[in-house]
Amino acid sequence: MSAPILIVDDDPVQRRLLEAAVTKFGHEAILAHDGETALKTLERSGVGNVSVVILDLVMPGLDGIGVLEAMRERQITTPVIVQTAQGGIETVVSAMRNGAFDFVVKPASPDRLKAAISNALKVEALGGSARREPRRGGHLTFKDLVTDSPAMERVIRLGQKAAASSIPILIEGESGVGKELVARAIQGSGARRSRPFITVNCGAIPDNLVESILFGHEKGSFTGATEKHTGKFVEAHTGTLFLDEIGDLPLDVQVKLLRAVQEGEVDPVGGRSTVKVDIRLISATHRNLLQQVKDGKFREDLFYRLNVYPIFVPPLRERRDDIPYLVRHFMKRVPASETQGRIVDISAGALRLLQAYDWPGNIRQLENSVFRACVLCEGDRLTEEEFPQIRTQVEGVVRLDEVAVEAPYSVMDDAVPRAVRGEDRPLAQAAPTISVKLQPGLLPVLDERGNVRSLAEIELEMIKLAIEHYGGQMSEVARRLGIGRSTLYRKLKEHGIDPDAGRERLQ
Repeated sequence: MSAPILIVDDDPVQRRLLEAAVTKFGHEAILAHDGETALKTLERSGVGNVSVVILDLVMPGLDGIGVLEAMRERQITTPVIVQTAQGGIETVVSAMRNGAFDFVVKPASPDRLKAAISNALKVEALGGSARREPRRGGHLTFKDLVTDSPAMERVIRLGQKAAASSIPILIEGESGVGKELVARAIQGSGARRSRPFITVNCGAIPDNLVESILFGHEKGSFTGATEKHTGKFVEAHTGTLFLDEIGDLPLDVQVKLLRAVQEGEVDPVGGRSTVKVDIRLISATHRNLLQQVKDGKFREDLFYRLNVYPIFVPPLRERRDDIPYLVRHFMKRVPASETQGRIVDISAGALRLLQAYDWPGNIRQLENSVFRACVLCEGDRLTEEEFPQIRTQVEGVVRLDEVAVEAPYSVMDDAVPRAVRGEDRPLAQAAPTISVKLQPGLLPVLDERGNVRSLAEIELEMIKLAIEHYGGQMSEVARRLGIGRSTLYRKLKEHGIDPDAGRERLQ
């Protein structure tokens, strides 16, 4: 058997059909009858080598979209092929936005299913080797971060200041924005650069094992404790402990974590004495911890202990300037053996496509998309055809020929940002820009830099559009907008416009 394939479907007939097809293709089939079972299978030790997931979207309990969201939160990057009898564009967009690799409509033909599995396996093999590839040239520093965006300048400057001390740091930001990279850059730029850097994903640890994994346990302290375990705090002694997704820690463990942070000592489960530790603590979360404090899900005293030095990493949609540089970086990381060295560039149309997309999965999603495109590309450069899922979501909303990409370099040449080359030129110099215009009849919600426009601006344009559309008939304009005529006139005056101008069709 060449690769384990996890089949998730509540219909036993569909499971048997898919199992027969997958086995016929030469793969091992692992079956799950619902979403919860699928997640447990993906997380269970010994079955962590699942290469591809075939996921039904419509299931009772935790449905396919819920599984995709949970996988993204837990950083499970196994490619997912979703299938459903409801093949509408909204279903496709929802699945792809939540990280699906491919989409097939029931009943999928054997050839279509085989091709989807084959492509997913190629990307999984490439992504796995790239993720396992060790970093060359010593410790990660801020000069190694691939960015040329003004939005990241504050992150870098805050991180550089933090690296000079041992102050507790809380890194906030959406999943996939690179919070761990920032943490590693802080560690690599400080006095502990040669010391251990221990990472713990708090959201991926079963609740009953969190305390043991963090603080350690003695042999025989509980059922299954067949040997002594030192715990992550002790492993990180003299170095840095990075607690990712700190907001997912159970409340009872938060109490012990607070003591460990305050006193610099931990209590192993079943231990008779405390253990002193000297660590640099960096925490990260995609949640709003302050709101969790208000909701009683996170201890207020621990929040203020961790939130001494907050750093917010902006999502990729707020730093679209970085996309061409990141694409170049990811393309160069693809082993030449996977592409036979033939891919040397990316088309301007493909860059426009990538810059027009919102990237809900942020940099991690962009990285996976570029890897997949490089594996599947048959020419010598990437085009829009290598990004079908992204194209499906962007087209119909944005006219790609009106997305302006101003990049001062070919993606594969040596003109790279300061943070990549380690030079001292300003971060924002030569940053590519994006200008998005919508199709006629649609209002732009983003400004020329890709930021969301104010409600006042959009409201005014909506009123102008309605006046233009209905030929200045103000009663009809008010009725269509769902407001009173007097309210319409008041709003026009608030914007400094003579209401009588409406009859002359506002320009």
